[in-house]
Amino acid sequence: MATHARPGSLPAPPGRRVPELDPALVGQWRAGGGELIDLFALARERLGGVAAFRLGSSPTVLITAPEAVQHVLALHPGRYVKRSHRARLLIGDGVLAATGDAWQRQRRLLQSQFTGRGMRRYEQRITDAARTAAARWAGYARTGQVFDVGDEMRRFALDTIWRSLTGHPLDPATEGELAAVPAVVAALPSLPADGAAAQGAVAAELARIDAVASHAIAAARDKEAGPDGPGLLHVLLEASETRPEYTDRLIRDELVTLLVAGHETTASTLTWLYLLLDQNPQAREQALAAGAGGSPERRQAVQALVHETLRFYPSAWILPRCAAQDDLLAGYEVEAGTDVLVCPYLTHRDPELWEAPERFDPARFTTPGRRPTHPGSYFPFGVGPRACLGLQFALRESTVLLEHLLPAHTPRFRSTPAKAAYSITVRPDGPTPAVLGG
Repeated sequence: MATHARPGSLPAPPGRRVPELDPALVGQWRAGGGELIDLFALARERLGGVAAFRLGSSPTVLITAPEAVQHVLALHPGRYVKRSHRARLLIGDGVLAATGDAWQRQRRLLQSQFTGRGMRRYEQRITDAARTAAARWAGYARTGQVFDVGDEMRRFALDTIWRSLTGHPLDPATEGELAAVPAVVAALPSLPADGAAAQGAVAAELARIDAVASHAIAAARDKEAGPDGPGLLHVLLEASETRPEYTDRLIRDELVTLLVAGHETTASTLTWLYLLLDQNPQAREQALAAGAGGSPERRQAVQALVHETLRFYPSAWILPRCAAQDDLLAGYEVEAGTDVLVCPYLTHRDPELWEAPERFDPARFTTPGRRPTHPGSYFPFGVGPRACLGLQFALRESTVLLEHLLPAHTPRFRSTPAKAAYSITVRPDGPTPAVLGG
């Protein structure tokens, strides 16, 4: 019988079976109607950083220990592969869902756009979107209007990625049509298992998204660069001139993938950040006191707010993989075909790794020695070759917006969501109405 390990620890004896959660406990979880994250937390608590449970006939392996995270995602990604992305009916064959050679080609094309020189071309677009959002907030402060913080963060993030894709600021008509994107994302967990039935359930929303994408592609193809010049969409169209795999359908899929990945995760992170600041107002004051506006010290402190929020609510709270071959993982045998779930959400809250993990403490990201150094301990955007392409983009846009908003405004929430919703992202499960103070 397997010996239980401390949470976060890695038992060493080789060739053993992954310890499996007692089926009776799984049954109790089912009967209680708990969230999937509750089952994961129970498995981690009882069995440690490599644990198994059964929801069907075969065990699923849960990974939260840093060394095992690194093994699966960074050191041996060829042994642990993506099988099917949960949002495929929305993003099609975009880079998030692609696999094999197709994924490598698509990622290589996009990667240069999100590092170094590529990022610099989007700096002004990010700043313009932040200024637009700041102007709206100034209006809310003058009038005392109640507004929804989550809606505002989605609006800002969507404006930012739309400017970066097309060179145009987000207009009201496009914004209204693209409301179908978060609607589909929110619906994904409850859609039928049958692909055709799932497609039919959100057919109207998908048609609206397709129409926006088709119009944007046609405008870019006609060389209608926006006031900020050509954007990411033009990069895809240029690729189609020499690479036949970049059909209109694949360009549409990449466009929608970038829309989903480029605004849904950032909007959730920023909404959570303001909810956390509402509970921990001293964190805002400490960030503003770190240095003058525009100083490196202020920027580092603001980035720490974002990082600590991402520790609580990582952009990808769960990373599903499938074992492509038999493997020895942290001394345990994993058979080919086994579903493996890497869970940043739980790794980031492991008391074996993080001091007082339930305390919101941005200083752990600015004070040397305050956070674990193992790369598998903190990975809100994943780690390894399939880590999120947009990491630097997301951090930059979040920081720029906060540099505009934090000094001027403190939202006072009329109500806050009672829980989180676990879908593609982990987001507040409910509205976030607020008014602005000074």
